Amino acid sequence: MSDTTSSLESRLRTDLTAAMKDKDKLRTETLRMLLAAIRNEAVSGKEARELSNDEVLQVLAKESKKRGEAAEVYTENGRGELAAKEHAEARIIDEYLPTPLTDAELVDVVDTALARVAEELGTRPGPKNMGQVMKAATEIAAGKADGKRLSAAVRSRL
Repeated sequence: MSDTTSSLESRLRTDLTAAMKDKDKLRTETLRMLLAAIRNEAVSGKEARELSNDEVLQVLAKESKKRGEAAEVYTENGRGELAAKEHAEARIIDEYLPTPLTDAELVDVVDTALARVAEELGTRPGPKNMGQVMKAATEIAAGKADGKRLSAAVRSRL
């Protein structure tokens, strides 16, 4: 493990060791899968690199979302036991993600982003400035809100 390994990735490795010692099969499998996803992301692209904490969080958010979607599909197809396993994995992953923003906090983020863009433009942003507002809102939210929720909130405020 190098000095540039993100603290979140280090925490995942430490928790994996603890889960193995505790013989917690689900947590061990889930953490191994997360570390593999982080490794895959690190070696994707032209050359291997160390991921920052923010990049690791993005990988975790993507994996959590995958579990939620898989659980929905399993539930629709009457496979409750598999859906339950996906939900359990998602709960473990969510322990490592920042607490999602409440609706009120989301509105504050969007208002702050709107004010920032208005300052840059010198006028109130309209629907055609959606991209600029989304970029600012995404920066401010820092992984605490998924793109779909953020986009809906920005669209409603423009």
